[in-house]
Amino acid sequence: MAKRPSTNTPTPQQAAGDLVRSLKAHAITLFGLLALMWALELTDFLLPFWHLDHYGIRPRQAAGLVGIPAAPFLHGDFAHLAANSIPFLVLGSIVMLGERGVFWAVTVFVTVIGGLGVWLLAPSGTVHIGASLLIFGYLGFLISRGLFERSILWIVIGFALLLAYGSMILGVLPGTPGISWQGHLFGFAAGILAAWAMFPKNRKLYR
Repeated sequence: MAKRPSTNTPTPQQAAGDLVRSLKAHAITLFGLLALMWALELTDFLLPFWHLDHYGIRPRQAAGLVGIPAAPFLHGDFAHLAANSIPFLVLGSIVMLGERGVFWAVTVFVTVIGGLGVWLLAPSGTVHIGASLLIFGYLGFLISRGLFERSILWIVIGFALLLAYGSMILGVLPGTPGISWQGHLFGFAAGILAAWAMFPKNRKLYR
């Protein structure tokens, strides 16, 4: 009896097409979010009376809770945004290699949990803005994912990122005035917590 090839197996052309569509979707997602950041900064520059930066995270103020989802998209000026743009694209694209669903889960988790940490514990009378909360969250997630997932590939990726961006981790410590080290710290911690929460199946249980 002749054996027919499975109709469920994609041809090389179909696989290549799927890859191209996936890469396009990833690029649209990342550059779309970055475009939103630039659009908001341009709006704030052209219409300064709107005071968009005022909608950042204001610790322990009820109105400041709005800043938790808004803060990663707001920046102090174009230099601040430009400094965050490349790390956001690089680290965000690597997170997205593990599927867009993982990217969105990490992004939402870091934004909410990291932002809540800033709102609860940062000094009063301050306003915290910038995509660095997400950037540090992505870095924490990528460095720790391989350990929680027990994946050699992701351990290697995490180690490479540690070599490339290791000095950036010092940003979680108090330092330059006007820099939200609290956003860095709680974003980084939220990224690690996201990796721990998303890959529980390989976690050992001790009784």
